[in-house]
Amino acid sequence: MINEAFARRFFPGEDPVGKRFYEGEQQGKHFWYEIVGVVGDMHRQGLEQQTIPEYFVPLIAGVSGTADLMVRTGGDPLALASGVRQSIRSVEKNSMILRVTTAESRMGELSAQRRFQTWLLALFAGLALVLASIGIYGLMHYAVAQRTREIGIRIALGARSSDVLKLVIGQGLKLALLGIALGWLAALWLTDAMTHLLFGVKANDAPTFAGVALLLTLVALAACWIPARRATRVDPIIALRCE
Repeated sequence: MINEAFARRFFPGEDPVGKRFYEGEQQGKHFWYEIVGVVGDMHRQGLEQQTIPEYFVPLIAGVSGTADLMVRTGGDPLALASGVRQSIRSVEKNSMILRVTTAESRMGELSAQRRFQTWLLALFAGLALVLASIGIYGLMHYAVAQRTREIGIRIALGARSSDVLKLVIGQGLKLALLGIALGWLAALWLTDAMTHLLFGVKANDAPTFAGVALLLTLVALAACWIPARRATRVDPIIALRCE
């Protein structure tokens, strides 16, 4: 049995079933293998690693070694553990069963380090998002405070609340969108360094970039909304009297 990576590398565009191959030699002799089937690739070197060509041969009777036995069930896998042990020992009395676990648990162990790294990245990304929101809010609050007289004059001359709202939010979004565009370009260049941490997604995944840009835009809009609403409540008489 060979995996798909083996078939792609050594038999591109061909049906490998029925073909023969050998690997190295022993005592001047070649031991040929005939391919009887193709199995899917397994990321045994790590989920983020590219699969390598592999082939699988049956265990020779009487030869000591270890093997993994997988059982598919529709119920609780661990509930069948005792029955599986008895079935194995009914065939091979001297077999030693080292461990019984589920595929989900085993996969969880293999991906534990990557999940921890992803959790840390998500935590720091969330903190960065909160800090960015606070920064945008503080900047817009300061900008509104600095333009209190101007806003008061605009309202005194007939500007509506919606006009003031558009003015303040528009100013904040321009800066935010500029920052998002620059960050998007920087991320497009830097994400290649994260390729080894990714599985099942490309470093320059378009939906991911679009989703993050939309999220940051919504966060910037929410951070601009409170100062903008406060600006619409400026009393022109009080604003001009204070100045």
